[in-house]
Amino acid sequence: MKKIILTPLMVLLLGCFAATAQNSMVITADQPQSTISEHIYGQFSEHLGTGVYGGLWVGENSDIPNTDGFRNDVIQALKELEVPNVRWPGGCFADEYHWRDGIGPRDERPVRINTHWGMVEEKNQVGTHEFMRLTELIDTEPYISANVGSGTPKEMANWIEYMTYDGNSTLANLRRENGQDEAWEVKFWGIGNESWGCGGNMQADYYADLYRRYATFAKNYSGNELFKIASGFSDDRYQWTETVVEEAGNQMDAISLHYYTLPTGNWQKKGPSKDFGEDMYFSTLKEGLVMDKYVKQHSNRMDKYDPEKRITLAVDEWGVWTDPIEGSNPGFLQQQNSIRDALVASTTLDILNKHSDRVRIANIAQTVNVLQAMILTEGKQMIKTPTYHVFDFYTVHHNTKLLPLHLDAGTYEYKGENIPAVSATASKSDDGTVNLTVSNLHASETQEVTADIRGADLSSVNDARILTGDAVDAINTFDNPDNVSPQSYTDYELKGGELTLQIPSKSVIVLRIQ
Repeated sequence: MKKIILTPLMVLLLGCFAATAQNSMVITADQPQSTISEHIYGQFSEHLGTGVYGGLWVGENSDIPNTDGFRNDVIQALKELEVPNVRWPGGCFADEYHWRDGIGPRDERPVRINTHWGMVEEKNQVGTHEFMRLTELIDTEPYISANVGSGTPKEMANWIEYMTYDGNSTLANLRRENGQDEAWEVKFWGIGNESWGCGGNMQADYYADLYRRYATFAKNYSGNELFKIASGFSDDRYQWTETVVEEAGNQMDAISLHYYTLPTGNWQKKGPSKDFGEDMYFSTLKEGLVMDKYVKQHSNRMDKYDPEKRITLAVDEWGVWTDPIEGSNPGFLQQQNSIRDALVASTTLDILNKHSDRVRIANIAQTVNVLQAMILTEGKQMIKTPTYHVFDFYTVHHNTKLLPLHLDAGTYEYKGENIPAVSATASKSDDGTVNLTVSNLHASETQEVTADIRGADLSSVNDARILTGDAVDAINTFDNPDNVSPQSYTDYELKGGELTLQIPSKSVIVLRIQ
């Protein structure tokens, strides 16, 4: 056998060839499917750590620029993100929250103890009126979580009347006395949160009966149509979903599903949010992709009683949950946010988009300073996280039509395990624009993606951007706020209906094709 001697140039060329993997997809642009609801891109702000106080709210007398107590920098950032809804006041906090504590003069409101999150004082400075003002400032819809665990049907019913009745009643007039003359429109109401756990440690049969009781007294006032969301389970607890939908499905518009991505898969030691290597990078991405199985299986149980998919699966808590930053209050759930977390966001949104025939509302946890946040603040400083930028990219999919996308993806292999190297969503806007977001999950290899776009006459690419980092744990800091930030993307070629993309490792791209 003749021996082949590789020259340095040949070695270099072989290395370049090996470092670019091949992937293909077929997008059928003339066969639109379900609508990707903008509400899949919802946020979640719980009274937890500095998520509300310090993150959103600083008070009118703060030297931090604010509007009616809310930080101007955060307001502007959230407006730019086109946030469709914000879930409040919890979370676990919601089932110990009594809404009357948060109305009236702020200096007269009672001080409670936040027993779930750090045993700190809750001074109720942000209550119903303040939260509704926030929704006005960022032009979003409120999603209220009612107290079922320690509250009563009457308390919830009174809150709904207080907020949404525009006639002459004692509660509506009390709202007026507190500064709000017109009734608010409040569509989304969660009836309990994690009622199987922090919301009351209930059994499914018991909660189903209790839900029916509460839902009976959740009334529509003054043309405000409630969208009632039952408390579902998390992860693979499918029996809860089946029982509650079977017994109470006729009185609900949605049932929730919660799933948190743990880098290690272990609640006792979740893994770090910064200064990690490829082990934690790969395992986090792998854990995040499990969301697809959970959405499918919970939806399958719902199909048995709701084959027409009238009831929404509301994935109203999701995101990466790591160990808290060293030295921080462990009850404040403070963590950093890296390009790894941005990729979990992109793959999760791809999954939720794919199931948009059943998933029509979702909420990442959380908006500011808590868990996988959009924004981090420290005093007067504010930074946008890599996850923020992914949500910004994905605004192109708001209220568009999902397009069939067949992806033949290569694999990202690491220590005997593998996951798909590429994830994507394709959608179509009313004006015929094809929107495409594609992620390369591989830690070190460029992915070439060839997309055959059928059923559309496309000639140009607009709004082409990329988000990537120089390491798997790349983050933004207050000293370097733009370390992971969007850049112009030009490494593509469009010929006829074929689009070829060269996507660097650990990257997300967005393109609008016309």
